Amino acid sequence: MEVSGKTARQLFAELRATPGRARYRLGKRPALINVDLQNAYTRPEEFCTAYDGAPGQFSHVNALAAAMRRLNAPVIWSYVAFWESGEDCGVFGSKDDNADSQQNVKHGSRRAALDERLETAPSDILFPKRMPSVFHETNLQSLLTWRGCDSVIVTGGSTSGCVRATVVDAMSRGYFVCVPIECVADRHESPHFANLYDMEMKYAAVEDVADVLAHLAALEPA
Repeated sequence: MEVSGKTARQLFAELRATPGRARYRLGKRPALINVDLQNAYTRPEEFCTAYDGAPGQFSHVNALAAAMRRLNAPVIWSYVAFWESGEDCGVFGSKDDNADSQQNVKHGSRRAALDERLETAPSDILFPKRMPSVFHETNLQSLLTWRGCDSVIVTGGSTSGCVRATVVDAMSRGYFVCVPIECVADRHESPHFANLYDMEMKYAAVEDVADVLAHLAALEPA
């Protein structure tokens, strides 16, 4: 293992600047998966589990969603929520038990609701989930197969948690994966950039959102 005094941000910047390295590509039939952009995780002024998003994160996500709707491509929003008993959280909720614990995000609560700054449409798809990956025990795979998707764009939070888990599961299922840098966030820049580095190295194309929007603008509607 290499030992270095470089920060995760520096390592990620160096990786992106490396010439000639192989890159994943975004396909012609993408789906947009917006991971857990709900109040429990986007409103730090209200909830201890929340974190500040990247500057402009919501406007960038909204722009991606609008571009995808123009293509008649799937726009998917996930949110975490559990039964009143909280027992369906399982091991995931066993580290602690207080008002802001994972298992206390209940269906129908403000914590479970998508952030009001997001612009949704009736054609969008909403997935409740319990575990980090949006693929876990949902019918997301069947939906992507039915819609003929060859790739996915993943936004949301946290970069080191549910975003990464969804990215790894998508790549493992044979999808090319793209992560727009400005559209994901975490509690601290160290895990954020460390996981962007890791995803760019192995699992995804980590791109500027402007480049992703340019790619979508060049596609024909399905």
